[in-house]
Amino acid sequence: MDLTKYNTIIFDCDGVLLNSNFKKSEAYRYAAIDFGATKEQAEKLVQYHVENTGISRYVKFEYFLTNILQQSFNEEDFSFLIKSLNHNVLKILNDCEVATGLDELRELTRNQHWMVMSGGDQEEVRTILASKHLDHLFDYGIYGSPDSKHDIVKYHLEKNSDFMPAIFFGDAEYDIKTAKNFNLDFIFISGWSDFSAWEETVKRENILSVKHLKDLII
Repeated sequence: MDLTKYNTIIFDCDGVLLNSNFKKSEAYRYAAIDFGATKEQAEKLVQYHVENTGISRYVKFEYFLTNILQQSFNEEDFSFLIKSLNHNVLKILNDCEVATGLDELRELTRNQHWMVMSGGDQEEVRTILASKHLDHLFDYGIYGSPDSKHDIVKYHLEKNSDFMPAIFFGDAEYDIKTAKNFNLDFIFISGWSDFSAWEETVKRENILSVKHLKDLII
């Protein structure tokens, strides 16, 4: 595939750049247990997280408090959960696998802008990618929650007149929806995805898929 026809190449982080989806699920479980939830309640949060991969943790924890625990929203409780998740994610993801072939892919697309668009906490994603010496690859920046992927794309479309045409590499149903909403070309990266219905979805939507980013290198 000729990626040089695009001005901007957008990468999701978890499941695309890093083999981190399943480890991040554990971080959600630990955060719920730290908060005092039962194992059953923690598992419900993990299930909701997996079913809504790519969506901000702020949305997920609001759902956890109001729907799973069935208590009124409380800023102090919300802050505790966010901080607990951040702590657990940084600890767990230190040793997660990094996608191979990134330097070669960057060389092949040296005239294209690269950016990260993640559902994870923005500062957390920046810290993790910097610790793995990947942050320098993304000249258009590294972005995440609390802004949604929808808002991130909208911001760049308004700010950068040369943003389009663009392509998005993602591994979640929400990534597919974001790409469709903004007319981004899309490739589904399946190898580390935790989206159980990905095969039927890409077939139904006629979406190109590859197992890993290295498979895009010709």
